[in-house]
Amino acid sequence: MAKGHRSQIKRERNAQKDTRPSAKLSYARVSVQKACFVLDAIRGKDVQTALAILAYNPRYASSVIEKLLKSAIANAETNNGMSTENLYIAECYANKGPTMKRVRPRAQGRAYRIEKRMSHITIVLDER
Repeated sequence: MAKGHRSQIKRERNAQKDTRPSAKLSYARVSVQKACFVLDAIRGKDVQTALAILAYNPRYASSVIEKLLKSAIANAETNNGMSTENLYIAECYANKGPTMKRVRPRAQGRAYRIEKRMSHITIVLDER
């Protein structure tokens, strides 16, 4: 249990908060494995290079991640006053979301389960 007054506890918790600009997409209809292929390609790159990679990547997840990256860049410019030239992707990861379970009818009265997986994708930027 934390010691001190409630306002003091809140002040300490807010002081530890990460101030880097970021964007998060919850419940993206793409599996974690498929999103990670695209995220691995852009991790550590500057934002102009990452946008170019995402524009020419044929995977579906790249269009979703491109939109998310543009949102993170806009957050960096408006909220933090950072310039686009110095930004790079410090962190990007996909966490497992809920799974929609569907049933597919098969031969002889059987039913196969289809799992439509979702993910929560996060991009964190930083300045060089």
